Amino acid sequence: MQPRNMPMSGVVDLAAVKAAGEARQKAEETRERNAASGEQGAPAPSSLVIDVDEAGFERDVLQRSAEVPVVIDFWAEWCEPCKQLGPILERLAQAYAGRFVLAKVDVDQNQMLFQQFGVQGIPAVFAVIAGQALPLFQGAAPEAQIREVLDQLIQAAEERFGIVGAPVDPSAEAEVEQQEPAAPVDPVLAAAEQALAAGDAEGAAEAYQRALDANPADAEAKLGLARAELLRRVRELDAATVRKEAADNPGDAAAQLRVADLDLSGGHVEDAFGRLVETVRRSAGDDRNAARVRLLELFEAVGPEDPRVVAARSALARVLF
Repeated sequence: MQPRNMPMSGVVDLAAVKAAGEARQKAEETRERNAASGEQGAPAPSSLVIDVDEAGFERDVLQRSAEVPVVIDFWAEWCEPCKQLGPILERLAQAYAGRFVLAKVDVDQNQMLFQQFGVQGIPAVFAVIAGQALPLFQGAAPEAQIREVLDQLIQAAEERFGIVGAPVDPSAEAEVEQQEPAAPVDPVLAAAEQALAAGDAEGAAEAYQRALDANPADAEAKLGLARAELLRRVRELDAATVRKEAADNPGDAAAQLRVADLDLSGGHVEDAFGRLVETVRRSAGDDRNAARVRLLELFEAVGPEDPRVVAARSALARVLF
């Protein structure tokens, strides 16, 4: 998916969003309180990239945004473009050394935030400054373009709100690393994840299959294998051509399957599921079965507990029976 600029107004409906003047005042008050209490807000490198959920959003994002710009990365495990964008954002968070904090939001686990921000597809990147939210861009983007956006964000934060972030403390990170040894990692799954992140669908599928051969109940390997197979199917597709073929030939089940794969890989989960349910409904014979099987494969790529999978399973059952 190519990066797409997002509308700058009317997207986010958060109660904490305030007028710029009020937000600047509150940001200044927060900094004064922190200074008085000895909290200068200088983070360790590990705190520059944080996982955020709905319960901690106010504390970790809204309150923190009075001290430093917070960049939000909406992502999901099954989203291949997210795997391209995420490492770039994480690397830049370290490179910018405290001038912004990266908050990662797993949309599968935080549907309310996903809906509140009006996210149309993932990856999607927003920012919050002094309690004010604004969209940055959607889709995977090259590092040079991301740096340009971040530079503009940081400049706006300083000029409008006086927010400049705080330098990191490398020594604090070294102490944490010495005290907290890394947890053991399954080498087969680690190799599979590395291959998948690198776009090596065949290598990832082979490694995940080895893990499943050793443990058929391994849910992580099953999920990974489904995502590797999805990547293998979509990587050579031309999106414009595939979508035109499906639009011109609504009765072509194979064309609908290809578009559903593209939709899911781009983060449009419900669109992919809905297309395949409809294809099952209006098809017969081999075409119907192919659409049903592909839908089950996409369920595996998202995860059985995802509420969108649960809803689509019910819809599939209604058209089958």
